[in-house]
Amino acid sequence: MSIDETKQAEAPEARPARTRPGIRRAHMTISRIDPWSALKVSFLLAVGLGVMIVVSAVVLWMVFDAMNVFASIRDLLETLGSEPLLELMQYLEFGRVVSFSIIVAVIDIILFTFLGGIMALLYNLIAALVGGTHITITDE
Repeated sequence: MSIDETKQAEAPEARPARTRPGIRRAHMTISRIDPWSALKVSFLLAVGLGVMIVVSAVVLWMVFDAMNVFASIRDLLETLGSEPLLELMQYLEFGRVVSFSIIVAVIDIILFTFLGGIMALLYNLIAALVGGTHITITDE
């Protein structure tokens, strides 16, 4: 046996080059949504939206006040001599605007939380009839 033949005999078998596996796909069906989880998620989203409503109302009021919009409206109404409309200007004060935005935010939280639970129950009812939503998840 020659040296070349021994090297060939000792050499490991030729392995195919490692190739990347293809895209993996998983087919799933969403057949039920837990109403309690839907209530919790919708509550948290509604609280976030409520905070955004209050903050945006405060920021808009401050911007309008810095631009003297309220003073210009008051001057215009005084020039026109419209006493009933001047009384309505008291509703554009900062405290009242913030109070109104907080009331709107609380109503938003209650309604959106309730609607989130109702939508989960409706989805469960419809999914029981038609089998749910089929999704495909890919891993690239």
